[in-house]
Amino acid sequence: MKNKRKWFLHPATMYFLLMVAVILLSWIMEIYGQGVILPQSGEELKIQSLISPEGIRWLLRHIITNFTGFSPLGMVIVAMLGIGVAQHSGLIDVCMQSLSRGRHSRILAIWSVIILGILSNAIGDAGYIILLPISASLFYHNKLHPIAGIITAYVSVACGYSANIVLSTMDPLLARISGEVSETIGISQYQVGTLSNYLFMSASTLVIALIIYLITVKKLIPQTGASDYTINTNWNLSRKERRALIISLSVGLLYLIIILFSTFSSFGILRGVSGNLMRSPFIMGILFLISFGLGLMGMVYGLCVAKYRSDIDIIEGFTKPMRLIGLYLVIAFFAAQMFACLEYSRIDKYLAIVGANMFYNVDLSPLSLLVLFIIFCAFINLIMVSATSKWGIISFIFIPMFSTIGINPDMVQCAFRIGDSSTNAITPFLFYMPLVLAYLQQYNKQANYLTLLNYTWRYSLYTLLSWIVLFIVWYITRLPLGL
Repeated sequence: MKNKRKWFLHPATMYFLLMVAVILLSWIMEIYGQGVILPQSGEELKIQSLISPEGIRWLLRHIITNFTGFSPLGMVIVAMLGIGVAQHSGLIDVCMQSLSRGRHSRILAIWSVIILGILSNAIGDAGYIILLPISASLFYHNKLHPIAGIITAYVSVACGYSANIVLSTMDPLLARISGEVSETIGISQYQVGTLSNYLFMSASTLVIALIIYLITVKKLIPQTGASDYTINTNWNLSRKERRALIISLSVGLLYLIIILFSTFSSFGILRGVSGNLMRSPFIMGILFLISFGLGLMGMVYGLCVAKYRSDIDIIEGFTKPMRLIGLYLVIAFFAAQMFACLEYSRIDKYLAIVGANMFYNVDLSPLSLLVLFIIFCAFINLIMVSATSKWGIISFIFIPMFSTIGINPDMVQCAFRIGDSSTNAITPFLFYMPLVLAYLQQYNKQANYLTLLNYTWRYSLYTLLSWIVLFIVWYITRLPLGL
């Protein structure tokens, strides 16, 4: 009997087809003269065809820069260098084995990944890159499938991107846009500060963490099955390994103290020129700082256990993740072209503005309108995933509209953040989707977007529903959204 191979669409092929779809759609929409008025400037935004002479010239001129300028590309490569040394030296395996020996280690592993994933937005997008491979290793050593670790980390970062018990990088950016809109329309008495949604988002952290944990335990882990890893209950570190682990962790702790001192002390060279953390060297370079720290500890561990005897051995550690990076580069090339074509055509902005303008014809109560707005943001996020770009456009429509029925800008911003985060895990237009698919293909060669969607749709749906319920309760009880 012939062996029938199950047909599947490779992620690179998917992004190529999406690019073709964007090109054809831009051509059709330009033929019909589609355009909208930008609410912030009053200028007309017209769809630009990629099949027109100018569009073809643009694409040919920018194919290389579309790829090299793809924002996650450099971040992924830099992060993988540090992770590669930490894995190659054996440091990550030893740490994971040490964390997998307790009676409740499996529960602690799941909760640790979820909490770290949700809190990771405090340092930007580093969670997508750093946390996923480490979570796969942690789940593997706890006799759980590595794919379950990748998915748990991914949905924690993606769906919980707005929730946090500390300030995230998004808080000041969104608040600044909301403040500008409020001043423009003459309602500057409603101050929208960085902490304007803090209390609600802090409470949301607990709700979302619980939702993700329940779905992971009840659905994801049974769906993925167990790993083939056999834990040796009699396993113990040798004296050399124990000493190497202590030394490497001590070096890591010292490195962390130096970074924190350089950021938060009066010395503060890693703070911004104005003294804050927004766009400071600490925030802008956090991914490199984490990667360098992991690589440093891995190198120290490898030297202490005599696995590294020369610089050649260390360089071999740097090259360990190259196979993954090679696969990622192929997927990222086509994804970068698709994202660039979508931005050039302006289709995403057109759809966001057209959808937002439909709200002017809706006659509902303020709460019902806010819930409908959350759902709208969740749907438009499937196409336009950049929160700042999206809010920079639709805030000029919705903040004035809601202000006429007595809804303050901070409430509108809070509703936007709920919808904007909930569907991050299921959109193929997420910038980090190519990396997630590359991680999945390490453990399942036929994994593609539909495979990922099969795992993540529950998380997005239940996160959205539970977040809406929490928002309704908050609205009815008139609890303060922030400080």
